[in-house]
Amino acid sequence: MSIQESIGRIKGVLDRGVGEWGIPIIVVFVGLASFGLGRLSAEEAVQPIVTVTQAAMVTEATQMIRIGGQVVASRSGNAYHYPWCPGAATMKEANKIWFKDEAAARAAGYKPAGNCKGLK
Repeated sequence: MSIQESIGRIKGVLDRGVGEWGIPIIVVFVGLASFGLGRLSAEEAVQPIVTVTQAAMVTEATQMIRIGGQVVASRSGNAYHYPWCPGAATMKEANKIWFKDEAAARAAGYKPAGNCKGLK
């Protein structure tokens, strides 16, 4: 059986099955089904609209200050760190020197640690 013969058989079945009113009935059915699905999706629970507002401004900067200072250095080292940096975690508590801010640590001769992000 060739492709042409197969197409001919399919057309014959469609002509007999669909007839004169088949195509208009299919078009109307597809239209009604589409309309019904659209209405169904509109009836689902509508999610509230999300709005983004600007948060209130803080007048003072909040700083993490521990034991009287913002940065820490080792007595035997030459760099200062934030308390959460890896270098600060390896220091012994007895060797830690706390400074109020970075300027105080620089004034004491310490430089910013290279592995501590955010230090100037």
